[in-house]
Amino acid sequence: MKKVLAILMLCASMVLMPIPTATAAVNSSWVVIDADTGRILDGDNPHDQLPIASLTKIWTALTFIESGAAGEEIEISQRAASAEGSSIYLEPGSTVPTKDLLHGLMLRSGNDAAMALAEHAGGSEEGFVHLMNEQADLYGLKDTHFTNPSGLHDEQHLSSAYDTAMMLYFGMKNKEFKKIASTEQYTRTGKQPGVWENKHRLITSDTDAVAGKTGFTKAAGRTLATYFEKNGKKVIVVTLNSGNDWNIHKSLSAKVFQEYSVVTVAKKGEYSVLPGVTAKLKKPIKVLLKPEEKSKVSSVMLIPRDGTQSSLGQWTVSLDQEPLVTAEVELKRK
Repeated sequence: MKKVLAILMLCASMVLMPIPTATAAVNSSWVVIDADTGRILDGDNPHDQLPIASLTKIWTALTFIESGAAGEEIEISQRAASAEGSSIYLEPGSTVPTKDLLHGLMLRSGNDAAMALAEHAGGSEEGFVHLMNEQADLYGLKDTHFTNPSGLHDEQHLSSAYDTAMMLYFGMKNKEFKKIASTEQYTRTGKQPGVWENKHRLITSDTDAVAGKTGFTKAAGRTLATYFEKNGKKVIVVTLNSGNDWNIHKSLSAKVFQEYSVVTVAKKGEYSVLPGVTAKLKKPIKVLLKPEEKSKVSSVMLIPRDGTQSSLGQWTVSLDQEPLVTAEVELKRK
């Protein structure tokens, strides 16, 4: 069945109930983003550059995974074993499964695991930090600069609530990272058997919390990143220097889940876009919107002028002229 492509103007009404929100203190910030599009849904000082402590390890894990570093086991150096701060108690000269190190990094926030992974993938801590910053530039994290893989305090080691949320946003699109970051308990497979429980207690106690990372240093205060999912709605909450972070994350995610709804702006199927040209959308396009935003949604399709019988185009959905999501369409010409 063919449908005519048009600018999508959607109207609806919804009854909203008030829910407590967060207020950023001096030298603190917070943000809530749509975990499907990266759009900021709420926040205070979301781009302020601040220390993020062990939330750094989100990017350490993703950088390591995407580096393609070879080897199922990693030999632990003296420098890694003696890394300052939180530890999973690695022994110098031992070999540890890479899988154990990644889980020790994300679930138990081991600085020794961070150093071991960094030395393996980057040749040195400095080499890996260079990779982290290159990846940050590649992914458009403009507020971010790393000086170490663990989050130990350094005056130049800074990010923002928004960039940190985007780190988790990009991480959750990687299957290996997602599996690790959402693990509640992990049984070690190496020479030191045991079970690690995720330090992020919302993951083990809140049914809506899927993944995340905790952090703390005296300079950064408490830092927390959480990926929530409920009824098809997905959001990421990040707080920097917030003493009441567990409750704030729960209230902020609940607020968004109540105020926003998942709106199908384009159903899957064939659309007549030009005389003799049809576009096939394989999956519906859905976005997270408030009721008052629905009338501000528009769609534009990019059709290449190659003249071939079949080709690919792009369907972009925007809100207030700002692109939200782009989907691929199959074009056919008669």
